[in-house]
Amino acid sequence: MNKSPEFDEAVSKLRSSMGLLSTEGDCREIVESKETVLSRFQPIFNRDHLSQLTEQEFSPLLYLEYNHHWSGLHRSLPKIRANMPLLREVLAELLDESKPIEERFNHAVETVPGMGKAIVTAILQIVFPDDYGVWNNTSEGGLRALKIWPIFDRGESMGGRYIKINDILKDLSRELEIDLWTLDSLWWAAKSQSEMVTRTEGSLRAPLSVSELYPTLGFGLERQLQDFMADNWDKIPLGQDWTIYAEQGDDDVGVEYPCDVGSIDILARHKNGKDWLVIELKRNQTNDDTVGQVLRYMGWVKAKKAEPEEMVKGLIIAREVNQNLMYALNAVKDVDLQLYEVEFRLRQAPKFGEQA
Repeated sequence: MNKSPEFDEAVSKLRSSMGLLSTEGDCREIVESKETVLSRFQPIFNRDHLSQLTEQEFSPLLYLEYNHHWSGLHRSLPKIRANMPLLREVLAELLDESKPIEERFNHAVETVPGMGKAIVTAILQIVFPDDYGVWNNTSEGGLRALKIWPIFDRGESMGGRYIKINDILKDLSRELEIDLWTLDSLWWAAKSQSEMVTRTEGSLRAPLSVSELYPTLGFGLERQLQDFMADNWDKIPLGQDWTIYAEQGDDDVGVEYPCDVGSIDILARHKNGKDWLVIELKRNQTNDDTVGQVLRYMGWVKAKKAEPEEMVKGLIIAREVNQNLMYALNAVKDVDLQLYEVEFRLRQAPKFGEQA
């Protein structure tokens, strides 16, 4: 059991967010859907059934409307289901508890294209809900924010890293007296609480813009814009020159990329292989917060990810622009601004008997 001062403080902070598990709609739905999800998907991963697993049975697991928990997994589906015999073989080994988890984890992410840590650990969580926690960008971001992200040995494999991460997740689960499924939803509650505090503090420093006062205009929560961009990356102008950052087995790791100073909305790399792009979607925070945030992320990428000769650029995407933001961006280098638009139209429906 990890009993460091940092761990104790992390437990205290998480405990203060637990009330949102029953009051915040998305978190409550995750907790309450556990038995529904397990009863649907556990049977398809049964050892006696795995050799017959079909694409139609597996695919729904990667969609939020069916797993009620994890978004964005579906973006890896085309690669994963391209070779179903290989997927069945790898899943059989992944779920074989007679073998070391490090070995099974590494084999899964190295063998099946698109089979990243988020999908591997989601499957482990569903099949063995008492033994394996979920390692994805959200849980990693939470552990980093709470200062309890583990230290890895140089060159340590992903499976070896997961063992250390899972030990912390299980310690948190025991200390908070909640199961690992509920702990995974608690990261969303803690993040929501943190964002609410940030918005409240920001509103004391500067007047809110129209989009901040009425966030339901346009895309409303920029989460929808983020998902739209990630799902349609190859079809938007940014996709012509940039690719979403990927790591071994994780094609979409660059979406909500966790780092030591927060979570980058989208981290991309230029197709020339030399430049980095930090994309920040302006939410309900002040202009100063937005500019400071993107600069902080750019500084982290420059220090931790980029080679000395590589450029790190920033891009703020907002619904509207004001003079304060323009002045701020005029004084900083390598940060661009783009505005998004949403078109909403109503048209008269055809009369009965008329052609649509």
